[in-house]
Parts: sequence; C-alpha cells; structure tokens
Amino acid sequence: MRLIKMTDYNYRTMVLGQPIYDSKRRILLTAGRTIDPKIKDRLLDLGISYIFVEDEVSKGIELDDMLDMPTWTEAIKDVQEYHELVRDNKKADIRKIQEVAKKLTNEVKGRVMLVLIPSGAIAKELHLYAHSVNVAILSLLTAKKLGYSDIRLKDLAVGALLHDVGKMLTRDYDKHSESGFNHLRFVSQMSIVSAHIAYQHHEKVDGTGSPRKIAGKDFIEVAQICGVANLYENLITKEGMPPHEAMEGIMAASDIYFDHHIVQSFTHAVPTYPPGTRVIVDNQYPSIVTKVDKHFQRPVVKILADDRVVDLAEVPTVMIKPDLTAS
Repeated sequence: MRLIKMTDYNYRTMVLGQPIYDSKRRILLTAGRTIDPKIKDRLLDLGISYIFVEDEVSKGIELDDMLDMPTWTEAIKDVQEYHELVRDNKKADIRKIQEVAKKLTNEVKGRVMLVLIPSGAIAKELHLYAHSVNVAILSLLTAKKLGYSDIRLKDLAVGALLHDVGKMLTRDYDKHSESGFNHLRFVSQMSIVSAHIAYQHHEKVDGTGSPRKIAGKDFIEVAQICGVANLYENLITKEGMPPHEAMEGIMAASDIYFDHHIVQSFTHAVPTYPPGTRVIVDNQYPSIVTKVDKHFQRPVVKILADDRVVDLAEVPTVMIKPDLTAS
C-alpha cells in the first residue's frame, strides 16, 4: 500500500488501500475497490487530495508504522467537537482533548516512527481538525527526540491539538493566535504552557512572526515545536508539496523561524522519504521506498526494474533523489 495524490490515481492499475471518508466521517468508498473516473473530480471537489492505493508498484511497502484510520478519525472527531462547542459559545470539555493527547502520546512513545496521514485524505470540512491532530503527532515525534517527560509531552499535545482554536472565535486570521490564547488561559485544568503554544505558534525567532513579533528565547521551545509541525503539515496539505520538499522548507527555516536544535530534532524524527515515495537511486534507477529503518534520510528502497531491495543506510555512497516524473 502507498499514498498518492488523487490526481495520480489510475483506475486500471490501482485499488483503494484504505477507505475514503466524507465530512461526517462516514465511509464513502471502501478499501479494495476502484474509483470510477466519473467520480474522481467529485472526490477532489470534496477536498480528497490524497488516497492510499494497492498496485504492482506498492508490493513490499511497509506501512506498519502508520496510525490506523479509526484512531485518526476518532481523534479528529473529538477535536472537531471541542472546536465547534467553542464556536457556538458552549462549554467544551477539555478532558476529551486530554484523552486524545494521551492516546497520541502513547502511539508516538510506542513506535520508532509514525507515518503521517495527510489532512487531504479526508473531506475538506474536516481539514482543520485533521491538521490539528497531525500537528500534535509531529510535535510529539519532535519532542520525543528532545527527551521530553510525559508531563511535558501532554502539555505539548494539548496545545498542539488546540493551536488553531482561535479560528472559531475570529474571522481575522491575524488575530486567531491571540483569540485562542485568551480562550485557553481561562480553561480549567489547562496548563498555561498549552495556552502559550496556541499564542506563539506563528512567531519566529528572528522577530518577524505574529502576533507579537517576539524573538529569541521569548519564543518558547514548545511553541517552536508546534510551529515547525504546523509549517510542515501546511506545506504538505495546503501547498501540495511532497515530503522531501517540505523538509527542505523546514531546514531552510533553521535559525530564522526556529532554533537550529528544534529543526534538527524535527528532521531526525520525521522521515524525508516516507514509505511509498518514488525516488531515483544512484542517478539512474527508478525506485520506491519500502521501509524506513536505521536512518530517516537513508531508507530501504526497491529498484523497480528488477525488484532488488537496497538498504541505503548500508551503502552511504549511493545517492537518492526524488523521482519527479513518477506517479
């Protein structure tokens, strides 16, 4: 099974590897079936820009480290419920968010790697909430590399899950961070650290961020972690960048948007070439990543011409680059 863009789907050679969900988290199309070309554009209109498929190319790809769809969609449901209660000026129960934070923390702690499901794999009405879940996962992966304690991981996860809650309180994008903070700081059982994650996730260490243009150490580490994760997930889902390009964007932000050690921890926690990525090996062999094992930037690949499997971590002189011609 591999992840592809909807626009690259070929109904003659591919079947769905995971269900497609609508805005109510109901299954629109089940795994194992094809997508009729007549409904492909309708799915794109619904905001479904990524899908998981099975085909000849995907044989041997290991996605054991991907968060399972039911866990992902259940987390999205709980985040959506909290946001909508805030939007409707009703009392929202932070305990559900804390429970989601605990589940995601346990998932991250129990794995070497966690493969991300892009927000674009679900209907657009749920993108904001799926994005928040993904930002929390990416933040936890980074903080795990930094050696965070369970208490710090929990505060980080809660703050990341609710980093965009201010969008429920204002239509002014420039004010959503402050609006989110002003809501969260008065929530019972909410750590002020979590509230500051929402407040600062658009700041930059060079002082050019928003809403307060703080700089340096005033941009607290947990908020930087959320900021890196937020940028990366936006590059993948909103900009449609492949992971390696998004990672280049993150590395270019080192010591400009975020401290170098935060960026370094992120790049060591999130694979540059996730399983299923089409690549060129040694400047000549079209290949596909089947597994990320010993090194997050040097995966195991299958050379498509002869199905030969090569662990690039074992052959450091062999070059790897994205295959820009493949689907």
